[in-house]
Order: sequence, then C-alpha cells, then structure tokens
Amino acid sequence: MNHPAIRKGAVAVITGAAVGIGYAIARRVASEGMNVVLFDRDATALDEAVKKLLNESPAVKLLAIEGDVTSENDLHELYENACEFGEVSLLVNNAAITKGAGPWEGISKWRTLMEINFWSVLKLQQLFVETMFSQGGAAAIVNLGSKEGITTRPGNAAYSLSKAAIKVLTEQLAHELREKAGDRISAHLLIPGYTFTPMNFPGITRDSQKPDSPWTADQVADRLVAQMEAGDFYIFCEDNETSWELDQRRMQWAADDMIQNRPALSRWHKDYANKFAHYIADIAEK
Repeated sequence: MNHPAIRKGAVAVITGAAVGIGYAIARRVASEGMNVVLFDRDATALDEAVKKLLNESPAVKLLAIEGDVTSENDLHELYENACEFGEVSLLVNNAAITKGAGPWEGISKWRTLMEINFWSVLKLQQLFVETMFSQGGAAAIVNLGSKEGITTRPGNAAYSLSKAAIKVLTEQLAHELREKAGDRISAHLLIPGYTFTPMNFPGITRDSQKPDSPWTADQVADRLVAQMEAGDFYIFCEDNETSWELDQRRMQWAADDMIQNRPALSRWHKDYANKFAHYIADIAEK
C-alpha cells in the first residue's frame, strides 16, 4: 500500500524528469499506474525518457513538456497542461543545479542558482496548492533537499543556502497544509545521499557503470515511496559510503554549534578536527 497521493490514474508532475532522480521517480510512480507529466529543458533526454517509460509501463499516459523552470511562462504552461491532463495528486520539485559561488562572489551565479533551486519551487507550490485543495482527493508535494542544506558544508555557499531555504520552505509548507487540510495533503523533504546521477557524475549515460560508493537513483525513488507511505516528512537516503548513523552524528554536531557556542561550521575548523573525529570514532565508516 502506498501513500494515498500515489494512486493509479492520478497525475504526477515532476521537474527535471528526463534523467537522474527525477526520471527514477517518474519510473517508480508510473509502475504504480500513475500518469506522469515530465518537465525538463533537455528535449532529447526528455524524448528518450518517454520512450523508456512507455516501454516499461505501456498502460500509463505520459505528457512531456520541454521548458525551463526559470521561466514563469513555462511554469504556467506546465501548470495549465498538467491540470488538463488529469487530477494532479503529486508534485515533485526536483530540478536543481549545483554550480554556485562563494559568499562574496559571483552575484549572477547566485541569482541563476536561486532561480532554479528555490524560486521555481516556490512558484510551482503557489500554482498547484490551491488546485490540490479544490480537487478533494489526497495529494502530496515533494521538494528535493540536500544534506548540504542541513550541515551546510563549506565550498559552495550558494548551493547550501538554496537547499537550506528549501528545507525551511518545505517545513513551513507541511505545517500550513496540516493546519488547513489535515492529512489529506502532505509535504515531504527528500534528502538524497551520494547518488549516481548526471549532477554528481557529469557525462554519464544510462549505460555507464556505477561506482561502488553512490546509491542508484532508483534506490532513492524507492526510499521516497516507502517513507511517504510511512508518513515521514524528512526522507533521508544514505549511500554505500556513509551510514545513516554517521549522517545523524554530522547533523547533531552541526546543530550543537549553536547550542555549545562553537565557531561556525566547526566540523571543518582546524581546532575542532580532533574533537569531531572523537565524536564519530565509534561509528565504522564504510
């Protein structure tokens, strides 16, 4: 049994759906009989995705829309076409980029990244939430977060900030939906680990050999469906390199920076390197 939003004949709308985690989620929900709207800016990859999905799930209906999440016109077109396609019970805001900038550089890079990683998510929520209220059936919104939006690893401030913003946005969304619709419409934050996708491995194809460390995108999609059924809001994915226990320790350490008045990002501070190593010493890293 699945989360009630994942049901046969209803529509799933997925951004960045042509490859990677977006495609894997499309594949997973199509296997449950959902009709899928795939939105992506890569027309060639989109066509290939549709062909593969139809080959695996010939009974479902698919709608491929080429567009850019930074374009309000494209997002409105996505919304209008999706609503005409059927009852939208699942929205997955997956599209994102990682190439950002540091805290005092590259304002144009900051703007581009935030347009894709944050503002498009907010816009699609604004478009679809009221429609989900009016439909009457169960529905869900899944936003793609990142562990870098929780522990905010140094090195790519723009990306970490965008994913921290998505975390807060989705937490606020979940609360407001619960207050207004009870458990009929839910929100979920999907937090992948190290995953074998074009974002992490530029240039890979569907036939590329996966290294041992990352999870597959299909594993992430399976985790999403399983934990949505369990009612989880924070849907964490480990990988073959980092255990769930180690992830928990890293998050606890980050939260304790404030509580214990340590320097910002003390996990990477030279004066705290030995203390952090001792803090995780009893966990065997894979």
